[in-house]
Amino acid sequence: MKIGVIDTGCANLASVRFALERAGLEHVAAAKPSGLGDCARLILPGVGSAAPAMARLTDRGWTEMLRGDDRPLLGICLGMQLLFDRSEEGGVDGLGLIAGDVIRLPRAAGLVWPHMGWNELEGLAPDEPLLAGIAPGSHAYFVHGYYAAPGPATRARCDYGTPISALVRKGHVAGCQFHPERSGAAGARILMNFAGAIS
Repeated sequence: MKIGVIDTGCANLASVRFALERAGLEHVAAAKPSGLGDCARLILPGVGSAAPAMARLTDRGWTEMLRGDDRPLLGICLGMQLLFDRSEEGGVDGLGLIAGDVIRLPRAAGLVWPHMGWNELEGLAPDEPLLAGIAPGSHAYFVHGYYAAPGPATRARCDYGTPISALVRKGHVAGCQFHPERSGAAGARILMNFAGAIS
């Protein structure tokens, strides 16, 4: 089953593609929807800021396509944040695939801003297919200064001075605030789960 990796021009595609290669997962990178071919699942990675990323998605035809597509979709880091209705970063509308806003992470006493490094996954939903085989207390690698507060779509959390949605899902649309491609065995398992568990 081939995975399409969306090239927004605002992501480090190499690390995602290397992780998929290590897992033996067939994939292709596509700068425009026409490049997806027969891909059955999609990954939306992202780094940087929400406003330029959304502008690139729109310019390349992804915004309209993703809003109408029903294939399993996994957003990573900024890619997860773009799944929501709106981001406080740049005051930009997101894809609107998951209800809620993305807001600036508060500067908590004794903690460095932005949140960068390993953190424990908490509150794992026991029925979440993406988390199959992931033990409570597993660690994942985060790099972000904005976040989605826990809500109805939250399937796992972490804490960095405030509760953060670490993994979300609504139907066929899911997202990881952390980088599964940089999160060791737990991250590799999540990518494998995505390749086969969500339909």
